[in-house]
Amino acid sequence: MALHFQSLAELEALCTHLYIGTDLTQRIEAEKALLELIDSPECLSKCQLLLEQGTTSYAQLLAATCLSKLVSRVSPLPVEQRIDIRNYILNYVASQPKLAPFVIQALIQVIAKITKSGWFEVQKDRFVFREIIADVKTFLQGAMEHCIIGVIILSELTQEMNLVDYSKPSAKHRKIATSFRDSSLKDILVLACSLLKEILGKPLNLQDQDQQNLVMQVLKLVLNCLNFDFIGSSADESADDLCTVQIPTTWRTIFLEPETLDLFFNLYHSLPPLLSQLALSCLVQFASTRRSLFSSPERAKYLGNLIKGVKRILENPQGLSDPGNYHEFCRFLARLKTNYQLGELVMVKEYPEVIRLIANFTITSLQHWEFAPNSVHYLLTLWQRMVASVPFVKSTEPHLLDTYAPEIMKAFITSRLESVAVVVRDNLDDPLDDTTTVFQQLEQLCTVSRCEYEKTCTLLVQLFDQNAQNYQKLLHSTSGITVDMAVQEGRLAWLVYLVGTVVGGRLTYTSTDEHDAMDGELSCRVFQLISLMDTGLPQCSNEKIELAILWFLDQFRKTYVGDQLQRTSKVVRLRSDVSRVPEKAWKVVKVYARMSEVLGITDDNHVLETFMTKIVTNLKYWGRCEPVISRTLQFLNDLSVGYILLKKLVKIDAVKFMLKNHTSEHFPFLGISDSYSLSDFRCRTAFYTALTRLLMVDLGEDEDEFENFMLPLTVSFETVLQIFNNNFKQEDVKRMLIGLARDLRGIAFALNTKTSYTMLFDWMYPAYLPVLQRAIELWYGEPACTTPILKLMAELMQNRSQRLNFDVSSPNGILLFREASKMICTYGNQILSLGSLSKDQIYPMKLKGISICYSALKSALCGNYVSFGVFKLYGDNHFDNVLQAFVKMLLSVSHSDLLQYRKLSQSYYPLLECLTQDHMSFITNLDPPVLLYVLTSISEGLTALDTVVSSSCCTSLDYIVTYLFKHIAKEGKKSLRCREATQAGQRLLHFMQQNPEVLQQYFGELRAGLISSQPLPKQEALAQCFRSLMEGVEQNLSVKNRDRFTQNLSVFRRDVAEALRSDGSTEPLDMMS
Repeated sequence: MALHFQSLAELEALCTHLYIGTDLTQRIEAEKALLELIDSPECLSKCQLLLEQGTTSYAQLLAATCLSKLVSRVSPLPVEQRIDIRNYILNYVASQPKLAPFVIQALIQVIAKITKSGWFEVQKDRFVFREIIADVKTFLQGAMEHCIIGVIILSELTQEMNLVDYSKPSAKHRKIATSFRDSSLKDILVLACSLLKEILGKPLNLQDQDQQNLVMQVLKLVLNCLNFDFIGSSADESADDLCTVQIPTTWRTIFLEPETLDLFFNLYHSLPPLLSQLALSCLVQFASTRRSLFSSPERAKYLGNLIKGVKRILENPQGLSDPGNYHEFCRFLARLKTNYQLGELVMVKEYPEVIRLIANFTITSLQHWEFAPNSVHYLLTLWQRMVASVPFVKSTEPHLLDTYAPEIMKAFITSRLESVAVVVRDNLDDPLDDTTTVFQQLEQLCTVSRCEYEKTCTLLVQLFDQNAQNYQKLLHSTSGITVDMAVQEGRLAWLVYLVGTVVGGRLTYTSTDEHDAMDGELSCRVFQLISLMDTGLPQCSNEKIELAILWFLDQFRKTYVGDQLQRTSKVVRLRSDVSRVPEKAWKVVKVYARMSEVLGITDDNHVLETFMTKIVTNLKYWGRCEPVISRTLQFLNDLSVGYILLKKLVKIDAVKFMLKNHTSEHFPFLGISDSYSLSDFRCRTAFYTALTRLLMVDLGEDEDEFENFMLPLTVSFETVLQIFNNNFKQEDVKRMLIGLARDLRGIAFALNTKTSYTMLFDWMYPAYLPVLQRAIELWYGEPACTTPILKLMAELMQNRSQRLNFDVSSPNGILLFREASKMICTYGNQILSLGSLSKDQIYPMKLKGISICYSALKSALCGNYVSFGVFKLYGDNHFDNVLQAFVKMLLSVSHSDLLQYRKLSQSYYPLLECLTQDHMSFITNLDPPVLLYVLTSISEGLTALDTVVSSSCCTSLDYIVTYLFKHIAKEGKKSLRCREATQAGQRLLHFMQQNPEVLQQYFGELRAGLISSQPLPKQEALAQCFRSLMEGVEQNLSVKNRDRFTQNLSVFRRDVAEALRSDGSTEPLDMMS
């Protein structure tokens, strides 16, 4: 039904289907109809009808949504119309204050958008859209309901002014936000604080819903003011604990008044939890105020007032039982240390009492581990930073951290051990399963643990011995109770994590020989546990303990193994060593003294043997446990990165075993059984990357050694070849090929020399690359198969470290490109046969593969190992074919998808940059629709937020325009006959020659439009800016001439900004977008 025939009842039915309907089909139809309404000329009248006669809140919400979209369009409505809409909404909400809250908010958002977009618009020498502040004061002087609406308007306006719309010029947003900050924001904050004082001065009736609502909205308004991005820094909210609020200097007087802080502390103590947490949120921002706002005495006084407030809250902790209050208070404490130095904190009179209260609060919080676990992060941040600051404190006042830090560690350790029994018996979520949070907390504790390390170490030794003994008893017990065993294993897992944490803390804190000896005591126990656990495999195994052990091994590696050993450890000589030759002196670190006695581990070489034995054991017995395998392989990968470690590792028997026996017989995770998920195959790439790094240490030019290493893969490929030759297709072959592709990608990634890469290429070509080609033909519609193969090809095309710069007599570069061309063409043609795909299928089924193909092609074009002119010279069509495949795949992708999917855009645009740099003859020969598609994609990519995309677009555009300029100038010097011969197939070039005035005409129209959009007094100044822009610029592309234009452009930008800075300008920065 056409929209102008739709009655009010029909519109309301559509609203119901849209907002509360359960039928998906009806909702989709409603969305389509309502999208048409927004684009309809009758939109405003329909919105007015819905607001004035609508019987449901959803009808009014739809009207507000439509209005919001109308006023947010790129081409704005006329000024008079926007003023009418704003005034209409103000009158509407004033006359109907009982509207549903979400309707009021949606309507007020429309006012905020109109105000922001028209902030600099002038009519009759006044800023017509800034009158909203005066209009709001009328609301504030009215009844309670109107006062609430007035506060909401200010709050939404503040939020809207702070909101960055990335689809619009950022310079324009900052200009508006800065003007609003300087002209209005301080007054809004003062007004909000005076409202709060007024409310607090009267008896609070918390049963009155309107009064509660007013307090909540005023507190939200204050919070929006304090959260304002004052200097355009766009702070990352994920880095919450690092935030500093850049309060303007003009606000100093507000912050220097003690009554300001007292107001919010009093509000916290007077209000119910829902509101008091907002007061605490405001205090968090007050505590984060930039230090430079105050002089030193003022800062000390301000800090003293904050500490008094903390003390008052901790002495009356009833409100902290609410999770919201508790969370905000933890944030508040963390911000104190972020913004103030420990030396300043200890000088506060109340510091000894407050640090005692904070310590007790932290201990209580840790003991109640199940209450608000996400808030503990802030408490641990506080203690981590306090302890880390100890070496830098110059004050003589005691910091008392040596008293309280060990208590914090003790509370964490004991609470986590006690939590295990509760988790097991009550079947609760185990905190150990959330490894991200566990790792984050442990990394914070590693610093805290090294303060008075002796106490923490003694506690851990005692608990470890006790729990290890209990575990051994249960292992040898014939009637082992499952619950008791689970509890004991959980406790051991926590203890291993904690030992790894304190050992890793050595790098974050000043350590002594005694501390190293204590690390040795603790490490002995974990290494003994590793031996105990591994001897019991596969019957006796626990995933959580294994993951904890891998954490410990990684921390020990970072602290005491390899190049870290030389940097951080003190070297001593054994008394038994009487050698006088320094080179033969035994270097023994204190950590190894105890380990030498108990385990026979005397240095880091022995530790590496233990590491590799553990890695081999895990890969043998934990093949079906993806978390353990992936963490083990990550550990192996980290070990294989440093050259010093690699030289030591290749001498170890376990490494030699791995290099000769990397088959599924020894390492089950390399198998192709149906019991393994295809996603688990990903870890094979990491395995072969590490393994190949180890192989490369002594490989040199030994081809026989390489062939022996590749033998298991050779057997697998021969098996696949035999099955393919028999025309037999089965699932096992597919799984085998997926595994082989992932294995080879790992190998190729690690081969960074020409000699070693050539060995791999000779092994693969011509025998096995056709097998991968055949797999793409057979299973093109199965991304689980095609993605690993395409990624392998993309890796093979990478000329990293010039590894593909083959000898001058070698055709390998061209042969490799031909194979890549075949694969890309095959995949491109086959994938387009799938037809249209649903939104949730289009990326995995199609776009992901296209992005990998583009990435591979880009690597080939930019690799400098193929002379592409050879193909045309000898009639080889592989290069033309792959370019045509590129075009076909490109045209099957919409422009919106091109920018929406990051991996696709990050492969397409750099590829386009390569094509415009070296293959413009191909670009200029494209059919007009294709060329238009490419140019449109560049135009849209120029405004992308991704710098890879935008910079590639700028460079591509530069190459295109440079090519046209040079060739048009060159063609003008040729005879007519030569020109006609050249123009055949050069469509773009021919068009530009026939219409040389196109760009100049466009530039002239743009210049005229921009000048005429300004008020008359400014037009001449702007015209002069444009004249100056081309001064001294010649008609050539020499470096000197380009530099001259760049300088002119910088001057032009500055002069335009100055010329239009006065209040008479209309949207002055649009030309800069």
